[in-house]
Amino acid sequence: MPRFFLESINKECPCITGDDARHIGRSLRMKTGECITVCAGSTDYECRIKSFTEDAVFLEILSSHVCGSEPNIKVTLYQAVPKLDKLEHIVQKSVELGVTEIVPVLTRRCISRPAEKDFKKKLDRLNKIALEAAKQSGRGIIPKVSMLTSFNGAVERMKNDDCPLMLYEEGGIRFSEVDTAEKKSYSILVGSEGGFDPEEALLAENSGVQSVWLGNRILRCETAPVTALSILMYITKNM
Repeated sequence: MPRFFLESINKECPCITGDDARHIGRSLRMKTGECITVCAGSTDYECRIKSFTEDAVFLEILSSHVCGSEPNIKVTLYQAVPKLDKLEHIVQKSVELGVTEIVPVLTRRCISRPAEKDFKKKLDRLNKIALEAAKQSGRGIIPKVSMLTSFNGAVERMKNDDCPLMLYEEGGIRFSEVDTAEKKSYSILVGSEGGFDPEEALLAENSGVQSVWLGNRILRCETAPVTALSILMYITKNM
């Protein structure tokens, strides 16, 4: 069933407007009587199409329930900036796996070093990829891709989470050793193609970020976050 997101829904007169409405009528060629899912505030509303105008689709709510696909933990992925096509892949797969937010990070060893104004131009595309992935995977929210931040800025933000982690190829605890008891918010810091500089790793460690080791095999920067998120969702019983 086609899935659409609204910030809030008017239960007396629910409707979809703008680009989504045009997509329903023109691209999907849906007709009166057909059903769609509208997600608002992590609640899924199963709706029947009542009528169309040029820029609006009017609906009838048939039923509603809390979206069952959302994890019971909040996970922010801090991803050192790789080449753009790799970042697009990471955004798509991370959203499918249940991430809450993706924050691109500029580290010392990033090969791709976009200027802030150039990266701003790419944000719309990255957030559209997140939206489409959220629709496809049945998410209850649309995870946000945030503006580029520095390594220090990322580490400062990570201090606010219950369980800040950094994937580090030079060693650390195994994921099976991560204490997840009573933890509701997680952050995962992942390096780019060149990994992390030792001084960066030390700064993160001194700030309370735990280093996590994924084994002797060196994973690509686009493989590591998918692996880490999959493991985290599994050990927290969200997969």
